[in-house]
Amino acid sequence: MPNGKPTLAFIGFGEAGQAIADGLRETGVEQISAWDILLPKPQGDKLRHAAAAIGVRCAASAADAVRGADMIVSAVTAASSVEAAQSVRGHATGTPYFLDINSVSPGRKQATAKLLGDTARYVDVAVLAPIHPARHRTPMLLAGPHAAAVAPSLAALDMRVTIAGPETGAAAAIKMVRSVMIKGIEALTLECFLAAARAGVVDEVAASMKNNYPGLDWGKIVPYNLERMANHGERRAGEMEEVADTLRELGVEPLMTSATVKRQREMGQIGAQQSVRGVLDKDRAAMLGAISAAARDRH
Repeated sequence: MPNGKPTLAFIGFGEAGQAIADGLRETGVEQISAWDILLPKPQGDKLRHAAAAIGVRCAASAADAVRGADMIVSAVTAASSVEAAQSVRGHATGTPYFLDINSVSPGRKQATAKLLGDTARYVDVAVLAPIHPARHRTPMLLAGPHAAAVAPSLAALDMRVTIAGPETGAAAAIKMVRSVMIKGIEALTLECFLAAARAGVVDEVAASMKNNYPGLDWGKIVPYNLERMANHGERRAGEMEEVADTLRELGVEPLMTSATVKRQREMGQIGAQQSVRGVLDKDRAAMLGAISAAARDRH
């Protein structure tokens, strides 16, 4: 370990990977590599520029990224989590820790751990808050047979980690179940206030909500939730599909969660339109106006 810090490899170098790597560099981690399937493509320009700015080496492949790494951080899309593990299996040396921070069901995490077997020390990691602004200090839950062993090393890197339990999937279960509420409220916010905007009663509805939720500032909650969905709706929809799988694993029919998938995905598509992107830093009225117009054009 150079200067007593671990050598890290990121598989997937999107928003989460970049934020964590950026924070860890500031703690003194010198050797960080990254592989992302977009790197060899034209769309990978932004990732390469981000890596250069942070001081991360862009690897030529997943195998190249993890060679010699003490810790591997898997930060890909939900649908690609098992594939990411498969890409490094057999290429890592010295049984590194494999930190799976992907938002997937407990069953998916257990399958990934089984896939890796004794080639890596698998750790189920659940990220419990938006990755910005805290970056590597974002609260995280750890679970699995290697969680207790890796926790002190992560804490030494100024990461805020808590152990959920010794069973792989314990952290994922908490993350997935809470997402029913967190991302469901986002979807309900869109549906409620889009209708309120078209009815011309946004202020009245927001004011009346204080009767039931006096501690919540809906003037801030509405634009925040809309911005999150507009920027991350497609990814959140994929995560909510994993939430639906989690509920099925638990014997709960995912009625509300399935609807949330649709709202999140639709809003992600709407949010990609320039007319909406241009107002995401504006006030609630401007955001709702642009979203309402874009939604009408889709139907």
